[in-house]
Amino acid sequence: MLLVIFFLTAEKMKISIVTAVFNRVDTVADALRSVEAQRYQNVEHVIQDGGSTDGTLDVIRQFSASSPKLVSEPDAGIYDAINKGITRASGDIIGLMHSDDFFADDLVLQKIAEVFRDPEVDGVYGDLDYVSSSDADKIVRRWRSGPYRADLLKRGWMPPHPTLYLRREVFDRWGLYDTSMRIAADYEATLRYLVKGDIRLVYISEVLVKMRVGGESNRSLFRILQKSREDYTALRRYGVGGINTLLAKNVSKIEQFFPRKGNPK
Repeated sequence: MLLVIFFLTAEKMKISIVTAVFNRVDTVADALRSVEAQRYQNVEHVIQDGGSTDGTLDVIRQFSASSPKLVSEPDAGIYDAINKGITRASGDIIGLMHSDDFFADDLVLQKIAEVFRDPEVDGVYGDLDYVSSSDADKIVRRWRSGPYRADLLKRGWMPPHPTLYLRREVFDRWGLYDTSMRIAADYEATLRYLVKGDIRLVYISEVLVKMRVGGESNRSLFRILQKSREDYTALRRYGVGGINTLLAKNVSKIEQFFPRKGNPK
């Protein structure tokens, strides 16, 4: 009986998944399929397309039965598109599914919903695998984030953003993404929620999302430098640190290519 009550209570919680997409005809189907395959039933998939012209919209419309909340219109960049999607979302919990990503298994949202049964929890995150853009079964980098502690922020720590799920109230109270930042608005927003909002995060020690390599922030030296400038701006804005923190943030990524023996798959 208790198991039945728990299941019904968990399923009442609506989770909104926001996908911002523009010209991703080769990968968007995997993202959509991944959401559709989740065993958790109370899911809303909000798709914000930037006016794709490569066939992406045709692919999305094939999933129209499970993803009815599609809007295609010009935007001012990925964070503007994400903000539009969050504004349209009606869920109690909101997370992102980028158009190049997919869930690690079909129970991810169920696990997230179980943690959110605790009303004191503001956010949930887990681990992330980077996979080859040409072979999604080939892992090239493992991001094992570990439990959150406030002192870790000065060492450049942050949760893997594609795995982060937040209560709607976090966005309502502490705002959406700063669109003046072109690459690091996710980092700025995470620092804002943690430092100004003092939100409570819970870590799921499992890989929740797999991401194809080749993201926007690493496409060129110029973009890498731009991201570093924006990261530094965010660090100074919230008094978390400066150059040393920025260096630690970048250096910490190296070990993700050489995971320690015994790290979870």
